[in-house]
Amino acid sequence: MKNKFIQATIEEAKTGLKEGGVPIGSVLVHNGEIIGKGHNKRIQKGSVVLHGEMDALENAGRQPASVYKNCTLYTTLSPCPMCTGAILLYGIKKVVIGENKTFQGSEDLLKQNGVEVTVLDNQEWFKRNGNDEFQSP
Repeated sequence: MKNKFIQATIEEAKTGLKEGGVPIGSVLVHNGEIIGKGHNKRIQKGSVVLHGEMDALENAGRQPASVYKNCTLYTTLSPCPMCTGAILLYGIKKVVIGENKTFQGSEDLLKQNGVEVTVLDNQEWFKRNGNDEFQSP
């Protein structure tokens, strides 16, 4: 069975790819509902900061700290140091990563700061679910 939230990150990543960008997507989930979703827009917008996670946080709008502390961030790829900093700043306690073979990011920093990090079945998970376009060459 597919995880609907990771599937939503894949859809965001596909949107980014169709736009000519980097195929990385993210969703922010609170109480079982997506409150923010986004994809990497560095190429499309010429932005140095619009990674998938940052875009999802931006699209969630301003939330009280109590909301962020009860959120789970889902992302297709392990968060970079900048996105990790945002996760820690907002007090997000859970991060689910679809793939960390092509980029491991700052998972250790998240764990060291009490964030629960779950990595799914990486490349095999994506391939099993028909997402071959995200495979490493």
